[in-house]
Amino acid sequence: MNIPSKYNAKDVESKWYDYWMKHNYFHSEVDDREPYTIVIPPPNVTGVLHMGHMLNNTIQDVLIRRARLQGKNACWVPGTDHASIATEAKVVAKLKEQGIDKSDISREEFLKHAFEWKEQYGGIILEQLKKLGASCDWDRTKFTMDDDMSESVIKVFVDLYNKGLIYRGYRMVNWDPEAKTTLSDEEVIYEERQGNLYYLQYDIVDSDEKVTIATTRPETILGDTAICINPTDERFSHLKGKKAIVPLCNREIPIIEDEYVDVEFGTGCLKVTPAHDENDKVLGEKHNLEVTDIFNEDATLNSFGLHYQGKDRFVVRKEISKELEEKGYLVKIEQYINKVGTSERTKAVIEPRLSDQWFLKMEDLAKPALEAVLGEDREVKLYPKKFENTYRHWMENIRDWNISRQLWWGQQIPAFYYGDGKEDFVVAESLQEALVLAQEKTGNSSLSASDLRQDPDVLDTWFSSWLWPISVFDGIRNPENEEINYYYPTNDLVTGPDILFFWVARMIIAGYEYKDARPFENVYLTGLVRDKQRRKMSKSLGNSPDALKLIEDYSADGVRVGLLLSSAAGNDLLFDEALCQQGKGLGNKIWSAFYLTTLWEKSDKREQPQASKIAIEWYKAKFQKTLADIEDHYSKYRLSDALMAMYKLIYDDFCGWLLEIVKPAYQQPIDAKTYNEVIAIFEDNLKILHPFMPFITEEIWQLIADRSPEEALIVAKYPEVQESNESLITDFDFASEVVSGIRTIRKEKNIAFKETIDLSVINNEKVSNQFDSVIQKLGNVEKLDYITETLEGAMSFRVKSNEYFIPISLDNINVEEEIQKLTEELNYTEGFLKSVQKKLSNERFVSGAPEQVVANEKKKEADALAKIETLKASLAALQ
Repeated sequence: MNIPSKYNAKDVESKWYDYWMKHNYFHSEVDDREPYTIVIPPPNVTGVLHMGHMLNNTIQDVLIRRARLQGKNACWVPGTDHASIATEAKVVAKLKEQGIDKSDISREEFLKHAFEWKEQYGGIILEQLKKLGASCDWDRTKFTMDDDMSESVIKVFVDLYNKGLIYRGYRMVNWDPEAKTTLSDEEVIYEERQGNLYYLQYDIVDSDEKVTIATTRPETILGDTAICINPTDERFSHLKGKKAIVPLCNREIPIIEDEYVDVEFGTGCLKVTPAHDENDKVLGEKHNLEVTDIFNEDATLNSFGLHYQGKDRFVVRKEISKELEEKGYLVKIEQYINKVGTSERTKAVIEPRLSDQWFLKMEDLAKPALEAVLGEDREVKLYPKKFENTYRHWMENIRDWNISRQLWWGQQIPAFYYGDGKEDFVVAESLQEALVLAQEKTGNSSLSASDLRQDPDVLDTWFSSWLWPISVFDGIRNPENEEINYYYPTNDLVTGPDILFFWVARMIIAGYEYKDARPFENVYLTGLVRDKQRRKMSKSLGNSPDALKLIEDYSADGVRVGLLLSSAAGNDLLFDEALCQQGKGLGNKIWSAFYLTTLWEKSDKREQPQASKIAIEWYKAKFQKTLADIEDHYSKYRLSDALMAMYKLIYDDFCGWLLEIVKPAYQQPIDAKTYNEVIAIFEDNLKILHPFMPFITEEIWQLIADRSPEEALIVAKYPEVQESNESLITDFDFASEVVSGIRTIRKEKNIAFKETIDLSVINNEKVSNQFDSVIQKLGNVEKLDYITETLEGAMSFRVKSNEYFIPISLDNINVEEEIQKLTEELNYTEGFLKSVQKKLSNERFVSGAPEQVVANEKKKEADALAKIETLKASLAALQ
């Protein structure tokens, strides 16, 4: 077999992914095995692969591949989210390029264009995930607007409405003027921004007096319907019952009294604009004020905006403040920092707006979900635990969920209107069912389908994805089907903390409402991927690398390792391409190790050397100890730690030590027993590393032996944790330090490795001699003697309290240089000893310091005394 000396990832990755797909290893069907289920956090159908996706899906793939190796029925369901706002914006933009305006076409025509766009551009990210090695069950790929998924969403809406949990209300909502839709409270991001506080004067009717108010939004004065004062504020008591005149539009408005007004803020007088502020709306309802909405849906001013009609609110802000100043109404402007709500999707500044919307009552629905995470049983566990406090805060302060959106892309709300009254509607899963209900409600059997009109709004995208773990197994439409009963609840959810409420909490709510069970057992919350300067990666900053280019440059395995080497749960990942290079380097190291074994000639007649025998026993013990550590890391979702444990085991212990020990002499064969055991060990290494580096491990696995599809690494049997021999590990660690000491002297004294040396040891530590054969082989030691007294005329080194001596011919060294170096080291050590002894001679220190601190100082003294003795002996040998 012709094995290349260098690894070529490009050829290998496509070859094995195609092989895995061909043999259906990713697909799962119900059987009698233990299921292990993950549902993918469905990325936006508009999305392309970025670093956050890379991290999130690598973690999921590690978990699913490990479960598969453990013999579980692993099912990883992929899919995409229709992302109402983002996708509609892209379709609208594409239509504009073609000279088509959304308002000029019908809903049916728009949806046709939207689905065409989805077919052309949607799901790109899923294809990109395959490049990363994601082993999703692609046969199960779902889209949140698939017919069966939409049917489930509508069924849930109708059910919740019939339970009295969904209602229609005229409320102040968060309006996104760019997307032209309402948003839920959770979709609004509040940012501190530098703004201005404008002090404006209002004339008092039938008086020369004026009253001053302070506002951050001078454009909204055109919607003012009152001025409010605090009834306890004596400064304005004389204004009670009077009226003020709104500047520019000259409307008379009442001066009202309410304790809501903060007498300390601004001037103590408050302008009331019920159509454009939540608190003003409450005041308006309480005092029966008029409501004057001055904005169009795109936040330009409407007919109430006087000569500013049709202009954007921020343009008007500048222009109206100038006009107010020119006409003597503007007293002063102060700089003012306030919190501004922005759209999580479009980044537009949110406009409070009164609107008829659909809401879901959340208080009672949230209680089982709160108990699931924070109750005694902790049915749903968050990793890391620190996010429980965030979860508690959100869930204990939950508000009704605004679930309607003023869009066309999404599931259309199944409410059907038959009249103009607020209650003239019915809610049903289909037009036919709605007609029957409308006829019953009105008592009019002649009512026809054409008399009904469906609510034009669609449901919030999250209202479909909160059903994801249930609906992907058709658990809403067919609640007792075989798949939902087998795969649900799922096991692990991997997602970002930024959607802990948007998605995770809501899925838990839906799980208890519709399956009376948690949707998943564990939630692994990843951190954000940041650059080395701790900045969040984004296109605008230009600090986000091209994910596919990284795979091309460093291999999929290399990028996976690079991402996970520094990705502790819940902590932000400081991404550096050097980590991917390190991952690629690990792959190259493993390949070189495999290539080395292919060069060995195997002999059935050769006896196994003692060094190989004990080294294999040691590595097996080290493997079991590391495997136990790895399993512990997995149980706590410390995947970075699990990977690092593997990295050290394979890079240092296997490649660095074991292969060096068992390697046959130049042009000599290796005994068959050692060879076979090393290959078996190599295979176990590949099994535990496969979830992290699937491609290179499968390639080497298949090259080691001719295997059938049933014997592929992806479905091999994962090693089981067994008891490890701790003393073997400890003794080897000691022996490896001895080898390092020998190599240091060889390097310092320029003794070539091909030259044999003798080694003598004073074994004060009573170390076992079982690794002597290893020390002799790796140090090229011809004779190893145990002695009781210092060996004169030899170079020495220490490992703990053991002293090792190597006779050195003075012909091979520069005696003067060596004497100078040893003298300098002796002087330093003697100085160090004096400082330690001075501290130990201080009675206050010895009696007052903790016992362990004093013990450490005494150990330093003993080590220094022993080193001085060794240095003096080495000097004596040279003089």
